[in-house]
Amino acid sequence: AGPFPKRPTKRESRNSMIVGTAGHIDHGKTSLVRALTGVDADRLQEEKARGITIDLGYAYQPLPGGGVLGFVDVPGHEKFIHNMLAGVTGIDHALLVVAADDGPMPQTLEHLAILGQLGLTEGVVALSKIDRVDAPRRAQALHEVQRMLAGSPCAGFGVLPVSSVTGEGLAALQDHLTRAAAAPLRHQRGGGHFRLAIDRSFTLAGIGTVVTGTVFAGRVAVGDRLLISPLGVEVRVRGLHVQNQAAEAGGLGQRCAINVVAPQLDKRDITRGQWLLGEALHAPTDRLDVRLSLLNCSGSRKHSGNDSGNHSGNHSGNDSGNSKPMPHWTPVHVHLGAKHVTGRVALLTDQPLAAGASALAQLVLDEAIGALHGDRFIVRDQSAQRTLGGGRVLNAFAAPRGRRKPQRAAVLHALDAASPTEALRQLLDVQPSGVDLAWFARLYNLPDSELQPVLHAVPMHCIQATGSAAGARPLAFSPAHWAQSVARLLAWLAAYHEREPDSAGARVDELRRALPDQPPLALVAGILDTLVQTQAIVRAGSRFQQRGHEVKLTPSELALWQQAQPVLAGAGLAPPRVAALAALLGAKEELLRQLFAKLVRMGQLHAVRRDVFFLPAAIAALAAQTEQLARSNARGIVTVGPFREHTGLHRNLGIPMLEFFDRAGFTLRRDDGRRLRRDSVLVFGASESAT
Repeated sequence: AGPFPKRPTKRESRNSMIVGTAGHIDHGKTSLVRALTGVDADRLQEEKARGITIDLGYAYQPLPGGGVLGFVDVPGHEKFIHNMLAGVTGIDHALLVVAADDGPMPQTLEHLAILGQLGLTEGVVALSKIDRVDAPRRAQALHEVQRMLAGSPCAGFGVLPVSSVTGEGLAALQDHLTRAAAAPLRHQRGGGHFRLAIDRSFTLAGIGTVVTGTVFAGRVAVGDRLLISPLGVEVRVRGLHVQNQAAEAGGLGQRCAINVVAPQLDKRDITRGQWLLGEALHAPTDRLDVRLSLLNCSGSRKHSGNDSGNHSGNHSGNDSGNSKPMPHWTPVHVHLGAKHVTGRVALLTDQPLAAGASALAQLVLDEAIGALHGDRFIVRDQSAQRTLGGGRVLNAFAAPRGRRKPQRAAVLHALDAASPTEALRQLLDVQPSGVDLAWFARLYNLPDSELQPVLHAVPMHCIQATGSAAGARPLAFSPAHWAQSVARLLAWLAAYHEREPDSAGARVDELRRALPDQPPLALVAGILDTLVQTQAIVRAGSRFQQRGHEVKLTPSELALWQQAQPVLAGAGLAPPRVAALAALLGAKEELLRQLFAKLVRMGQLHAVRRDVFFLPAAIAALAAQTEQLARSNARGIVTVGPFREHTGLHRNLGIPMLEFFDRAGFTLRRDDGRRLRRDSVLVFGASESAT
């Protein structure tokens, strides 16, 4: 990354471009970069001793007019393909090097297949070492390269004969790269929050920790606060180099070296494959819904027919591609960004994936990584000897269940759309239960300034999902699905009142049954709150009722309730039993029981035990305290002793109250205690202290 000044001067690169080399071992990639830039990209002692590139190397070349070409030199040896993959992702322009004396070789073909799978359609082939061959062999090698490119995603690459020894052809190659750097940016990765794929980290004396990588999205400036992900450590940007030049800011498509500082930050905690990014993007995931394409062995031949008889014997038998179908649950190595991780391919179809075909799949990874929609990836076989294929991430935050349901396929087809606007339009059509806009914005790396134009371009109805556990999540519905959901809820509520005329209304979990696919309670509550705000329905505590619906007590019932209610309110968490209360009031026990049963249906009482009743406000407050207790526990559990101590509840009511919470769907009993199942506000309404 070069020396790191403590006070970088402000300088922005213009007409800059990242060039990534590719090609077989010993075809002259590093020599060509050195001839173009004057920089030896082999930085390791072992690389110089063995004469081969092992890890990533970097070199930079100023351009006329102020721009900079950044070169990422990758290994060509099959054993270091994982290092090659870490360097080639995120580049703008490919420089595929093929030696004229050898012609296309195994790693040439594998690297070409990788470039195609990563969507790199901009590049050039340097036919190197032309000083070693005569004119007929040069013509034959040129023909072999052109035949290799034909029909591949890289078919548009030009071919330029060069020699790093004599300098022949270097001017033409330099002119090609300069013109490519000056052309309008072709990749469509957009703006978004800052995101850099870390491919190297090191420590400089007096400076501290420096990470380097290619910027996938957004901008970074000195003083910014970012996260190392998936590590989750917050850092501050103290200094910055962009394309090997001191700078105050850097952005999309540039190589950056960033001096980061944080309390007790250890350079050993930062490894290749992690991300430096804005906090909004920190969401480690170990399941990716993807569109996976399998290479076809027929499209990546071992050799293209060099008849000159001067093969160097470098064939390893390591073909890229595949002639066999890929079955479900195939173990693979996955390369995404600069990360290399193992995992399995879960196909979302019943049939194995045929060679040369593509399909929807889920990558189930052995560790969490960072990923977003549109990220390109490569999969290699279990032994890491062959490139099997690659593809594009559709949903970086995939659910572990229901992956083969038709609904999941419909969502993934929508996410396969060409733009976020079209994807959202299709998602709204196939998601009757709405689209979580916070999820959508993170998936596509859309800050609010970029999300709003998308939302304005698509007709929708937006609500806020309610409940303290869920937070205020914006949800969007297509106008048709919204109207259908509202009609279903109102019809179900009308039928409910027909069945239960004495009930004050239905709870959220009961109304949830009116909607297809049983959507989350927070979503249903959000719809109901919107209907309350528009006065389509009325809320009575934790229940909802039609406008005009009213449950009345008879005069005698009302008189008895006016006597009993103050006693229950004054008793707090120790209400008297029905028999004791009847004796206290001088009322008949049976009449009081009948009244309390009616009040339970009306939502004005809760029956914790057969003869113990609590007012809704007391239950809501207890539920809120229980929620607080569970979240203060490292394991998220609630046990009887701490529950009684935290709430002040009488010891004889501790277990009955927790059992009541279980019946209400608020908690779920496990061997080690109770765990929260739903938000307390959704089940019991807000407590008086919360309101």
